[in-house]
Amino acid sequence: MGNKIRLGLIGASIKGSWSARSHLPAILANNEIELTAVCTTKAESAEATREAYGASFGFSDYREMLVSPDIDAVAVVVRVPSHYEPTRAALEAQKHVYCEWPLGRTTKEALELLELAKDKGVKTATGLQARVNPTLIHMKNLISDGYVGRVMSVQVSLMRDGILSRPSNRSWQRDESLGANTLTIANGHTIDAMRFVVDDFSRLSAMISTQVDKWFETDTNELVSVSSPDNVIINGFLYSGAIVSSQVSEVPFAGSGYRMEIHGSEGTLVATSRNAPQLGEVFLSGAKKKNKLSIITVPDILGHAVGEKVVGEALNVGLMYSAFVESIRENKTSHPTFETALELHRLIDGIKQSSDSGHEIELKK
Repeated sequence: MGNKIRLGLIGASIKGSWSARSHLPAILANNEIELTAVCTTKAESAEATREAYGASFGFSDYREMLVSPDIDAVAVVVRVPSHYEPTRAALEAQKHVYCEWPLGRTTKEALELLELAKDKGVKTATGLQARVNPTLIHMKNLISDGYVGRVMSVQVSLMRDGILSRPSNRSWQRDESLGANTLTIANGHTIDAMRFVVDDFSRLSAMISTQVDKWFETDTNELVSVSSPDNVIINGFLYSGAIVSSQVSEVPFAGSGYRMEIHGSEGTLVATSRNAPQLGEVFLSGAKKKNKLSIITVPDILGHAVGEKVVGEALNVGLMYSAFVESIRENKTSHPTFETALELHRLIDGIKQSSDSGHEIELKK
């Protein structure tokens, strides 16, 4: 392996995609990564991305890219239904893999990928990037240091603007079976951030609902049926004994954003954001005992981890890449891996089980 980690990016469209908004800026700003190859579904777009970002190679078939000895690691940044096949192929080729969340459409796919990664002895990363958000890390540390005392209750909410109309190339998310919906993505990221900061569920009850059952396709002028959920409510207890109430919803208009309140015997901490915790800047405030909430300054833990130009949605992704590189070079793990993803897949299965059955369920640690 050379001085830099040579990366192949699968899903490298440069037109308004998640990859273009977050992964590509983060990769280019990282001095320890070389963007060696890019892959899209069409040769023309692969060549356009290669030229735009200075990659050495452009591919329209990820299988051709993965046989290259010039690639050490692979990032899989495609639609959720297409995560499994290229991730499996990359692992078979013994490449280190960073795959976006969800790891697969199902827990079964996630388990298979984790077992294969272990068998091949490669490093993994999963795009649950709220776990590297500096504000949430500081919040977690404050709780560990006793800022709130004994955690007694946690309230979490994420209210995002729902898109009632969209072009047909985005309406595929209406199909629950494809694995990309409010339950798995918005709720998955939000609940995982809570688990990271505080503790895991010991038992829970949940309600999952589809309140908007039709979307309007702007290019076909048709209403299409929706099976994907848009509202998730969870109540439960953590292993620490704290009680939790969580609601994640796509609302038609004027979503109020993200809020996590942690109340303890000695104080309170509150994290807020205009967007989901994995996507943008999170603000922190706190109060000890009878004092009023005041802003808490988050220490600069970034250092040289990401470039100065990495901001917005690319910031946490940049921190993920830095941690991923560290795990490859130094065998240190400070980021979410395929193991983290499997745990969350199983928790989401439990949430769905509770909602479907109408009963509280217990969870194994």
